[in-house]
Amino acid sequence: MLHTIRRRIAVPYTLLILAITLGLTFYVSSQMRRARLVDVETQLTADARLLSDSIESMPRRGQDIRAWNGLARHWAALLKAEVTIIDKNGLLLGDSCGDQGQAENALRWPEVQQALASGKGIDVRLNPVTGYEMMYVAARVVTEQGLIVVRVAAPLHQLNVNVERLQRNIMLAGLLAALLGVLMALLIAGPITRPVRRLTHAANRLAQGDLNVRLLPSTGDEIGQLTESFNEMAERLSEEISTLAGEHERLAAVLAYMADGVLITDEHGLVALINREAAKLLDVDETQALRRTFVQVVHHHQLIKLWQQCRESQQEQFQVVEISHQDIFLQAIMTPFREAGKEGCLVILQDLTRIRRLETVRRDFISNISHALRTPLAGLKALVDTLRAGALDDPPAAQRFLNRMDREVDTLTQMVEELLELSQIESGQVPLRLTATPIADLILNPVDRLLPQAERAGLAVNIDLPAALPAVWADSERIRQVITNLVHNAIKFTPEGGIVELSAEQIGAEVIISVRDTGVGIPAEDLPRIFERFYKANQKYGGGSGLGLAIAKHIVQSHGGRIWAKSIEGRGSTFCFSLAATTTAPTK
Repeated sequence: MLHTIRRRIAVPYTLLILAITLGLTFYVSSQMRRARLVDVETQLTADARLLSDSIESMPRRGQDIRAWNGLARHWAALLKAEVTIIDKNGLLLGDSCGDQGQAENALRWPEVQQALASGKGIDVRLNPVTGYEMMYVAARVVTEQGLIVVRVAAPLHQLNVNVERLQRNIMLAGLLAALLGVLMALLIAGPITRPVRRLTHAANRLAQGDLNVRLLPSTGDEIGQLTESFNEMAERLSEEISTLAGEHERLAAVLAYMADGVLITDEHGLVALINREAAKLLDVDETQALRRTFVQVVHHHQLIKLWQQCRESQQEQFQVVEISHQDIFLQAIMTPFREAGKEGCLVILQDLTRIRRLETVRRDFISNISHALRTPLAGLKALVDTLRAGALDDPPAAQRFLNRMDREVDTLTQMVEELLELSQIESGQVPLRLTATPIADLILNPVDRLLPQAERAGLAVNIDLPAALPAVWADSERIRQVITNLVHNAIKFTPEGGIVELSAEQIGAEVIISVRDTGVGIPAEDLPRIFERFYKANQKYGGGSGLGLAIAKHIVQSHGGRIWAKSIEGRGSTFCFSLAATTTAPTK
């Protein structure tokens, strides 16, 4: 900017001075030359008349060439000019510069022709002998010998030298004036370009994001007014950008943390915006999805078809879609919109997978609890009907029926108690009393209680506990209940001759307790659901209420631990859960 403005100021001044100097040079030199030519012409004309008067008063000379040559040289010396005397036929009678006999016919000379015609002739041309520019002035003279022409000539070499010297001087003066003009222009441009340079630098900083840049006006002219306008613009721009940045951050936060996936496409079908949840649901990279087509990002024909219908009809579309390869359910809501004359489409993806699973769990829960209650209730009903039918009259049979009814009632009572306990655990109404407890104290007591049952089933029970195993933070009674449930299930589902093994190991800040059996195992499709209430993976083996594993899961989770299972159908199962070692703080 600095150099540009200086050039804009200096160059026109310089060109103007040079143009004026050039024009002045040619004008003055041409005027001087013209004036000098007039002076020479006047002088030569006067010399020619003087010579003409002298010849008119001279006696008759005849054709004596030497006399004419002598006269020509005499007058040439007096006038300090070339003198030529010509007769009316163009022959040289006398010439002060050379042999007239060798000269060309003088009638061809323009000044001679003019003199013969009008009495006086003038011409300026190069002398072919000397190569100098000459001025020739001829005058007609009437003598006793007849009509003759007297011509006087003077070289213009010195005149031309003087004119060239004048031109050089004027040009030199013009160049000096141009140089001074450039310096003056630069000096004038300096105070102008300095604030402009500051403004340019400040504008560049503002363009790069420095919203705090401001300038102090240094002058009261237009530059000062421009500086004040710049400061006002920067202030307003800072406020607008701050407001927009705040709104953008809030919008970005909402989009980033909202539970629904949001995706916006432009009029060309390219993805202009996608939030983290939408990228997760569609299993794409959030950055790579931008500026790609909706079809390239989604890869699901139902969503693509719904999006196309939305664009074509310009009406809101919604549909529940199952994405089988990700095993998720989505509710897609697609809404067309128009903004700034451009069309687009807002796509909202709501993950219904958890709701669908909860519905499935609810249905299964109702089905399972109905099935679990139906069996003992049906048994009670049958026993009551049998007693009514006359079994009361048979005391031994009546006693057997009453004992069976007592067992069925115990089963119902246990089921209700387990449901109540599970509800209390889930709602956090059962407080935990966490203490540093050795692993052996948690495992040995449940094993001692269940060992007779294992021996009756023909099973071997092994315990593998490392000596250096740290204590864990646990509510002893609750964790023993978990181990009892796991060991009891292992004994129940392991055929005779099998093995039930309990082990523990420290991994990081946790102790992992495992119960492994060599039983029937769990089908792969049932494995993800075995910790649900009333869910029974091995229905054909019967027994149990289906609540034991659900209770175990919630007890472990209330301790801040994890519980999981690994199984291969027909080759046994392994149930594992974790507890925090005493090297870490207890989980509240």
